[in-house]
Amino acid sequence: MLKVGITGGIGSGKTTVCKLFEQLGVPIYYADDRAKYLMQHEHYLIDLIKQNFGAEVYDNGGVLNRRLLAEKVFNNSEKLALLNSLVHPAVFRDTERFVEQQQIKNLPYAMKEAALLVETGSYKSLNKLIVVTAPLELRIQRVMERDGATHDEVLARMRNQLPEEEKLKLADYIITNDKDEEHLKQQVLNIHEQLLELRNKIKA
Repeated sequence: MLKVGITGGIGSGKTTVCKLFEQLGVPIYYADDRAKYLMQHEHYLIDLIKQNFGAEVYDNGGVLNRRLLAEKVFNNSEKLALLNSLVHPAVFRDTERFVEQQQIKNLPYAMKEAALLVETGSYKSLNKLIVVTAPLELRIQRVMERDGATHDEVLARMRNQLPEEEKLKLADYIITNDKDEEHLKQQVLNIHEQLLELRNKIKA
């Protein structure tokens, strides 16, 4: 089974693209959602977070106070790197379990969606990488509408991310997610067919 990564900058519309792949029957591992789940449910990871950021980041009922944790790492690159160094190995182990479950089903390929797929280097463990892109102003508009953020706030968040050009250099496939829905569907279908063809060649 092929392991395919899908990523893109903030506002690129990764989720929309993922939904189209899911409609084609492709299982998708949403790394950011699973990271939130693991920080709340994996005891080993919870213990590490408490040791490094204080027991108070979880309330008496064991619920993670995301706002407090965010305040602790906000504008502190060392603490953010520390948090990532705790969470990413847990996500990697969880991804491996997901892949094993899909392989049992004998599927041609499965996907891993993550915002920091390139930044963490985890794309290297995958067979192919898809990067979703969109015009800058459209990306800004999407995030403003989604998060209620200002134009300047979105730009500031974008500047904190790895430049899109760096991700595009590593891409095996590029999907342009502008306002043309039919073009978007066709791009997804084309890549899907190429991946099926690649899988069949490997099996042969």
